[in-house]
Amino acid sequence: MEELHQTGGVPRGWKFALPVGDPAKGRQVFAELECSKCHAIQGESFPKTGGDAKNVGPELTGMGGQHPAEYFAESILSPNAVILDGPGYTGPDGKSIMPTYADSLSVTQLVDLVAFLKSLTAGGHAHEPASVEKTAGDYAVRLEYRGAAGHGADHGGHGGHGAPAAAPGHLMVFVSDRTTGETVPYLPVTATIRGAGKPARAVKLSPMVGGQGFHYGVNVALPEGAHTITLSIGPAAMQVMASAKGRFAKPVTVVFERATGT
Repeated sequence: MEELHQTGGVPRGWKFALPVGDPAKGRQVFAELECSKCHAIQGESFPKTGGDAKNVGPELTGMGGQHPAEYFAESILSPNAVILDGPGYTGPDGKSIMPTYADSLSVTQLVDLVAFLKSLTAGGHAHEPASVEKTAGDYAVRLEYRGAAGHGADHGGHGGHGAPAAAPGHLMVFVSDRTTGETVPYLPVTATIRGAGKPARAVKLSPMVGGQGFHYGVNVALPEGAHTITLSIGPAAMQVMASAKGRFAKPVTVVFERATGT
């Protein structure tokens, strides 16, 4: 309790993280609010609502991979928190022309709408689920999958008909200390992928850095339809200081269930 007060009333390393929502329901909220009146999304077919061409918001194509969920939530609830320069983005008073939805959205609608915006990755709406995060042992584990651009999921392309095999996408696993939120490197991470009617596949993930930051990744095609991804995280392969004695030493298993492939 003393430490809690010394760190401002929250645990060390604490930060607010928006819960994971349903991107399909969020898309419906986007349509009901007529967000397409001001925000274009390539690859989507929202009805034309007759918006004023002089008053438009930023195009949202590919934005899901460029901002964290909490940034989208703030933009929806408090549009003037961050003012962007752009044609028609602001009114004569210098404030954002976007209305606030703080009083018109339920928490569930907000979470789902943000999940939809997060699903808008490179190339428009990639029709892939939003990232999912779970906690296990000493870790917070987040799973993301980026399908190959222009390709669908594994359609069982084998046999005598010459159907193309699935193009591999990129499976990303972000592992952080559930107490401090800091990234935990040097962990052995493997994924076992199981889909209906297909043999289980085990793949090893390697430490990587890129546009999404440090993560454990592998290029792999996921099965079409419902499937599970079981992550196995072994003990830390680096020295653990005395202050963290007993942590990062136990192997953990995390199971992610996905309703559809990408």
